[in-house]
Amino acid sequence: MADDAGAWLARAASARAGQRMAEALDAIGKAAALAPDAPQVALGLAQIRFECGLSAAAQFERAATLLPQRPDVLRSHALALAAEGEPAAADAMLDALVAANPLWLDGHRALASLRTTAGEHDFARSYARAIKAQPQVFGLRLALFHALCVAKRWDDARSVLDTAESDLGQQRASIMGRAYLLSESGQGADDPALFDALAGEQDTGLDLARVRHFLRGGQVERARDVALGHRGASTMGAFWPYLSLAWRLLGDPQAEWLDRGMEFVRAFDTDLTGPDLADLATTLHALHTAQAPWHEQSVRGGTQTERPLLLRLDPVIQRSRAAIERAVRAYIDALPAPDPAHPLLSRPRGEFLFSGSWSVRLRPQGFHASHTHPMGWISSALYVTVPQDEDLGPPPAGHLRFGTPPPELGLPLEPHGDIAPEPGRLALFPSTMWHGTVPFADGERMTIAFDIVPKP
Repeated sequence: MADDAGAWLARAASARAGQRMAEALDAIGKAAALAPDAPQVALGLAQIRFECGLSAAAQFERAATLLPQRPDVLRSHALALAAEGEPAAADAMLDALVAANPLWLDGHRALASLRTTAGEHDFARSYARAIKAQPQVFGLRLALFHALCVAKRWDDARSVLDTAESDLGQQRASIMGRAYLLSESGQGADDPALFDALAGEQDTGLDLARVRHFLRGGQVERARDVALGHRGASTMGAFWPYLSLAWRLLGDPQAEWLDRGMEFVRAFDTDLTGPDLADLATTLHALHTAQAPWHEQSVRGGTQTERPLLLRLDPVIQRSRAAIERAVRAYIDALPAPDPAHPLLSRPRGEFLFSGSWSVRLRPQGFHASHTHPMGWISSALYVTVPQDEDLGPPPAGHLRFGTPPPELGLPLEPHGDIAPEPGRLALFPSTMWHGTVPFADGERMTIAFDIVPKP
């Protein structure tokens, strides 16, 4: 194996899959020393360095020259530039690429995301330029429409859809988009038949829109039935939270079986010391370079970091990761008996992985809108910094709140309960459970959050 680049590449891939990042970095470094011009080795080196929190822009640039037909590598190069303090260069690079390739939707999304976190109002302008270059492509119009909907720019989204149908005619996708727009914007929220014309469509995103519309309009049984239609399918993770709301509204005892109030919510006071938390806060502050959150996130009045936080090789991060893993192990080991029908209790309880990890920094009056994590199994909040009592405000200011439905649905359901923030405290709970935070008066609230999944 000492002189076999392919074997070192395979070892790096295995270690990366197991989130043993130091081992992965060492193995891919050996592969790169043996085969510096091998495209997959170059790409692996760039990707692993990026995930470890190291500089990777030069490595992605090298990989892109070896993989000229891979636009995703160019996108990763741009994102690495942004992460290394060169957002203007990243913007210029992506802007030139989507100008030359106007149908490259992944590039438009990456550029719009970059501009969103920079606080730009006209974050989606590359789509408009592409539409001028390719006016006959309905998919470009829909991509811009969806980007504006995620940003809740309802009037702008409506204008895009109106123009698309005027120029190219009404299409099935635009009928679906208009129903979604009318429901989510509130304009058609009271129309019980809004989605009836789409009854034959089989689409997960459309079903989510249907469920939300039916809940919003009091058609709770219909919402329940659409959600139940996904039971047993890989898509069910997105529907469990809405099924919980429907069951609660209907007084169905299965709501208690699913959420069990606060039974599955636990708070652990980790063994991170005051100096540990101070070092962690310093490290995290340096990573909060965004000016605004992504539109699709729950953050209101704050920022979120990019890159997988807990995979970084920084010793401060790794010390925190070890404390987190001990608490997660204790949480899993204390779960009730397995239940093959339950989204939390049915999963394997052996080794686990982080499916995502990040930090959120909230400013005064900041909060998280009520949301869930449909791709996770167990979710979290580790408090790193918390405002002083006089800045936080009277309870429940700043509390993590569970079971509250999204306010835009207008549902008369009370929360299951709260967890008060304390530095070093880690909250763990099912990813399917609705959760958000209560705004606080002043100061800073900074957390690490992550999702856990069973190791395959």
